[in-house]
Amino acid sequence: MAIGIDPKVDFAFKLLLGSPEHPTITLHFLNTILNPSIEIVEVEILNPILGKLDDGDKLSILDVAARDASGRLYDIEMQTSLPAGLPQRLAYYTASMYVGQIGEGDDYTRLRPAISICVLDAILIRDSRVIHSEFRLRSRDGRVDLTDGLQIHLLELPKYEPPSDNQVIDDPVEAWLCFLRRADQMTSEEIHAQFKHPAFSEAAKVLEMIQRTPDQRSQYELRLKAQRDEQARLQYAIEQGRREGEAKGKEEGEIRGKLIGQIMALAGLLGQDTGPFHGVDINSLEAKLRELREELRDRGLS
Repeated sequence: MAIGIDPKVDFAFKLLLGSPEHPTITLHFLNTILNPSIEIVEVEILNPILGKLDDGDKLSILDVAARDASGRLYDIEMQTSLPAGLPQRLAYYTASMYVGQIGEGDDYTRLRPAISICVLDAILIRDSRVIHSEFRLRSRDGRVDLTDGLQIHLLELPKYEPPSDNQVIDDPVEAWLCFLRRADQMTSEEIHAQFKHPAFSEAAKVLEMIQRTPDQRSQYELRLKAQRDEQARLQYAIEQGRREGEAKGKEEGEIRGKLIGQIMALAGLLGQDTGPFHGVDINSLEAKLRELREELRDRGLS
């Protein structure tokens, strides 16, 4: 029987990657996505879930904040929708992590890298097929890093197409993409067979624990409902915007039609060729109409 717990729901995502009891999962995820020159072997979760969440808690509290043995800071978050200003927010949070390490008069050399990883169940960068986008402070040609102090990694899950069969996935990045997209539809045995690293078997146990534990299952369902409500509000806003745009377009079309008709009538009286109207905005049409009326008055034809 399938596990039935979606790792993209922020509560499940936090228990997977933000539990001090399961560092193997967090370490494998960080080493996979960041591919550091020196493997991360120790990580401290700075904001574990300590008690039952309040229904009013914001989604952002379920980000994973962590620090490794060298002092590098990490913020890992799951976004199931595309909130307004996401790029700016990621830049702001990453910069806040970075500057928050020192106070006035402290030595800048104490600053350690601040790294944000956003897993997005939506598409932000539509003109690129790249699933994992990495952003740093680099020279224009990309050959020189000014500093590795600020890093933002973006994983756009919908750009990844999972395999149609249960073949073993050896590439660790692809394994994480597939796990995040499909784990809720798989059994623990299928997860163990398809993803060979022990971190995924441990992750399956975490999802099963959520399924079996009444309190955790209740909190998972609350967060799932909150995310669905948020997506519904976003979809409603998009639909309303579309309808308003269509209504405005229809109204503007009627206005354009009237203006063009008047311009053609007056131009005919003056024996002028109006030319094409494609792409001419309403303000320009109104200006043309005023011009023709003035010319008619000057000729004594009105």
